[in-house]
Amino acid sequence: MTQLWFAFALLLLPALWLLILPLRRAEGVRAAQQVAEANELDVEQNLAIYRRRLASLEAARERGDIGDERFEEDRLELERSLLEDTERANRRPLKSALSGRLLVPIAMIFLVVASVFWYRQQGAEGDLALRAAQQQVLQQPDASVSELVEALEQQAARQPENANVWRSLFPLYRDTGRVAEAESALHRLIELEGRQPALLAELAQLRYFAEGRTLGEDTQALVDEVLAEAPDQPTILGMLGIEAFENGEYRLAIDRWRRAIAGMSDNRSAEALRQGIETAQRRLAAAGEASDEERRNMTSGKNESPDAVIDKVVE
Repeated sequence: MTQLWFAFALLLLPALWLLILPLRRAEGVRAAQQVAEANELDVEQNLAIYRRRLASLEAARERGDIGDERFEEDRLELERSLLEDTERANRRPLKSALSGRLLVPIAMIFLVVASVFWYRQQGAEGDLALRAAQQQVLQQPDASVSELVEALEQQAARQPENANVWRSLFPLYRDTGRVAEAESALHRLIELEGRQPALLAELAQLRYFAEGRTLGEDTQALVDEVLAEAPDQPTILGMLGIEAFENGEYRLAIDRWRRAIAGMSDNRSAEALRQGIETAQRRLAAAGEASDEERRNMTSGKNESPDAVIDKVVE
């Protein structure tokens, strides 16, 4: 984190220098403006020009080159120009080059405070702290899962509003058999990110296996909610495929697993489901229910037990 704030300070230095730059150039700009104003026409010169142009207009009217209406329009335009030139000539004197210099340090302080406040609100300081905590544990030669969990729990206590902390804790709890903690972490993640189908699917699957691979009332409610919004959600379809396989509904299991594979980005999980499909096809063939195409697609292999198939699917 020290390196982060050091880099942050380095980025602010050019911005602060740009704030000082106008103050450093103020004297030169003031001198140039004074020269420009000194070279402008004074009032007497403007009046002389006005009289010459007015005389030219009157002569043109007397010759008949312009009418009275055109003469009045041009005369008004001359008078308007004279007034504008006179106003410019009577401008206020230039202020000192150091005028307003106190605003520069105020603006610099405001820039620093506003930048730090914005970063704390919108930046990834919490994620950086989370990653640093993970790396500190993982870089130890004898690092253990329990130490990683402990480090993440400390981060959860420090930044309970950071969804990435709970997203990191959930699979560790789940894979180490701490079902209650895993469900609690998942509930917290859902509170922070909303009832997203993927999160609800993870919760449904967690409860399904915690309840001994049975679809309880609460789990079924989650399944229905997910399928209503995302009918092809792969986690739910994979779980429902397991349910169908255990009930001997092999064709239904194959259909659900194929649909799950279509929505998966994890090749390892997809391969496990393909093996489950092959086992289900062999079960159909043994029962004389497999189609010719299913028989052609089957690869050789032993007829695994339901538990062995399910272990591969959820591995």
